Amino acid sequence: MKIASVKEIVSQSEWALRVDLAACYRLAALYGWTDLIFTHISAKLPEAGSNGQPEFLINPYGLLFEEITASSLIKIDAEGRQLSASPFHVNRAGFIIHSAVHSAREDATCVIHTHTRAGVAVSAQRQGILPISQQATLLLDSLGYHTYEGVAVHEEEQARLQHDLGSNQCLILRNHGLLAVGPTIADAFMNMYTLESACQIQLAAQSGGELTMIPAEVLQGVSAAVDLMDGGVSRGQQAWPALLRRLDRVNPGYDA
Repeated sequence: MKIASVKEIVSQSEWALRVDLAACYRLAALYGWTDLIFTHISAKLPEAGSNGQPEFLINPYGLLFEEITASSLIKIDAEGRQLSASPFHVNRAGFIIHSAVHSAREDATCVIHTHTRAGVAVSAQRQGILPISQQATLLLDSLGYHTYEGVAVHEEEQARLQHDLGSNQCLILRNHGLLAVGPTIADAFMNMYTLESACQIQLAAQSGGELTMIPAEVLQGVSAAVDLMDGGVSRGQQAWPALLRRLDRVNPGYDA
């Protein structure tokens, strides 16, 4: 379906966010993180709305992630109410988790929620993420767990979600899936990439025999080692330009 461009009627900062968010949706599809149309990636706009309240971008309900464009993204308020015209609508129930995170975390510009097979499988394991891979070590000190309460459509669950996420960058929703946040879309994507990779590696390792755990003294030095490796620039920011170049080769048009 052809969606009219909004590039000339939104601010430059909003357009830049729209392009990155559309790219994130398509990259999620490229890496196999989708569940048909039933999960979401949201991003907070840099400027508040006319009423002074924050506004967000989210996917039009009914489009596959690989179809999302910058102009097709829908602007919503903190309650998930649609603020921009679109031939599609927004799944307000799907924003329950995202609105809880955005309202509690000023730094969470982007929130990614997935239902991948590996993510749901590990979320059902009592011990959760095990310290058996380098990928796991990168997130264990910023990872929370949230007990399953049924389909997330009830607002009273939001306070418990906020508590369980805390100041962490990643959250495992027990028996449900994965969640990652970041101060930028690139950082949220990298956090989810690391979490999803750790889940896939864990399932593969568990099928092959006895596991070797990474010693606690090694885990304690991971944060300092990452800071030394990154040199002040996050891994997400370092990888994002290359990811966009890959997307331009295999699924261009997200910036329309």
